[in-house]
Amino acid sequence: MSHPNSGSYPPHQPEGYPAPQQPGGYPPPQQSGGHPEQSGGYPAPQQPQYGGYPTEQPGGYPTSGQPYGGPVTPAGPPPKKSNVTRILLTTLAVVVVLCLGGAAVLFFTAKDKVGEVVDATKTRVVAPATLAGRAKATDPTLLQGAQQLETELKKSLPDATSTVGAFYGEPAKKDLIMIAAASGLNADPGKTLEDTISGMKSTDVEVGEMKTVDAGPLGGQAKCGDAKAAEVPMGVCVWSDRGSVGMVLIYFKSGAQAQSELATIRGQIEQKG
Repeated sequence: MSHPNSGSYPPHQPEGYPAPQQPGGYPPPQQSGGHPEQSGGYPAPQQPQYGGYPTEQPGGYPTSGQPYGGPVTPAGPPPKKSNVTRILLTTLAVVVVLCLGGAAVLFFTAKDKVGEVVDATKTRVVAPATLAGRAKATDPTLLQGAQQLETELKKSLPDATSTVGAFYGEPAKKDLIMIAAASGLNADPGKTLEDTISGMKSTDVEVGEMKTVDAGPLGGQAKCGDAKAAEVPMGVCVWSDRGSVGMVLIYFKSGAQAQSELATIRGQIEQKG
């Protein structure tokens, strides 16, 4: 009797189990004709391959279909952007253009005696590097918004000797200020002040009672009050004197808080002489 492992018969394998694979996942040597076989001429059971690794785990259970190395955890949804910037631009562009632009009809066309307007004609408004301890906003959208405000002010007030529109602070910290101002001959500061406030009330901004406050060392008249836009509270102050008119909005603050900073902020914006 011949030995079971002699001749052309392959070594005995347990029934139903695949033949051993060669190291590294490579298939066994092939004979002529392109059919993979074990020694002795009997074909070996095949398994589908994925990059050299079987697509089935022992016991016949399929893998998750992910490359070797374990399943990949899907990424979560991207974080939502804050709508603060959108609120700022939509409200302020409307407020500034309508308010200061509406008051400009009298503001820059009125004529007066030279002796009464010498100081007023020397008044200028500027955007300092910092405002009441806050740096200029660096968010690209706010920078673009500030440029747009400046452009609209110059367009609405072609006779202004200077205009300024800018944002300071950080929205993420709920510490943000918008300023809008213009300089030029202001024959009736009181009327200009009321026209500016009336213009603001004609927009979508909800404006509460505007109370008369101390305008500070630069003189003129000023009013402050509470406001709200898109559910965002704001403290707003407006000033008007013989050579300028301006508005300060402090987001996430009250009118009283805006009033407490008005003299400092205006003193850094308005320059005389």
